[in-house]
Amino acid sequence: MTDVRALAPTVDAVASGPESPAGPAAPTGPAGAGRGERAAGAAGLVGVGLVAGGICSQQFGAAVAASLFPRVGALGVVSLRLAVSALVLLLVCRPAVRGYGRADWAVVVGFGVALAGMNTLIYQAIDRIPLGTAVTLEVLGPLALSVVTARGPGRWLWAGLALAGVALLGRGGFGELNAAGAGCALGAGALWAAYILLSARAGSRFPRVDGLAWAMACGALLSLPLGVAGAGGALLDPATLALGGAVALLSSVLPYTLELLSLRRLAPAAFSVLMSLSPAVAALAGYLVLHQGLALPEVAAIALVVAASAGAVRTATAPAPAPAPAPAPAPATKRRTRPRTGPRSGSRTG
Repeated sequence: MTDVRALAPTVDAVASGPESPAGPAAPTGPAGAGRGERAAGAAGLVGVGLVAGGICSQQFGAAVAASLFPRVGALGVVSLRLAVSALVLLLVCRPAVRGYGRADWAVVVGFGVALAGMNTLIYQAIDRIPLGTAVTLEVLGPLALSVVTARGPGRWLWAGLALAGVALLGRGGFGELNAAGAGCALGAGALWAAYILLSARAGSRFPRVDGLAWAMACGALLSLPLGVAGAGGALLDPATLALGGAVALLSSVLPYTLELLSLRRLAPAAFSVLMSLSPAVAALAGYLVLHQGLALPEVAAIALVVAASAGAVRTATAPAPAPAPAPAPAPATKRRTRPRTGPRSGSRTG
């Protein structure tokens, strides 16, 4: 449920734009190559740490949000989270208003609708089923998108693993799992897939993360009436506001910052594979913060979905095989001529 999980095109544009320093020239020679490899390895480890920190912040933020449900309900928490996140992004990014057409703003509105719906449904799911189970079902949306966009027969292996994980989660019937909670998690996954597609469009139409800032503001405007109707004046309680701000920072602002930094150190494929660990971290957060235990079959189901998600991402991002080089044309051969030693036959002499 990360807000900028699919903004690699935007991040790459920012990292490679004119504002990015070119940096010193890479050293040459064996010693320079060794230093370059060590530097790349260190940058990769830092990137992995940043991704891990973002995942932990995201999922433990969701656990803190669940502890707020008794105060203001799931709708109240969503409205607080989106409102604070939008305010922070608008103040930091200061996105421009002019210079965009109707098609651009239509993408922003669709982006905001997907964002608000995704967060609303996943919080409704977390209110009804364990956090790890909810995130496992939610990740099926992006997983399905990865399977559809991948090529080759290997993608069906990952789809089969995911279906096996879902079957394990619902082994006693989804009625025992709470059908409404499972349905909300699956709906959040579908909106997550839509969010990924709209995020890419917004990244191509708006500079930096301006599209995300406007989409977050749109999502906040959509969710606030529902939150006010459900929680009323409880949203203005100082303790609730403080916890809501903490949820926004943990679930949106901090993960976004860490992911932005990590994408400058990791390839997008490696980043996406690491993000596939979200269900496992969510289960750990649910256990530590909310004291939600998981049976062994549920742990196995989460492991299957994590493996399927990572495999599908790797399959979808695998480079296409390079075409075989065309054979070089045969070199032209010069025709050897015999030297002339006398007059031609029939020629006049004397």
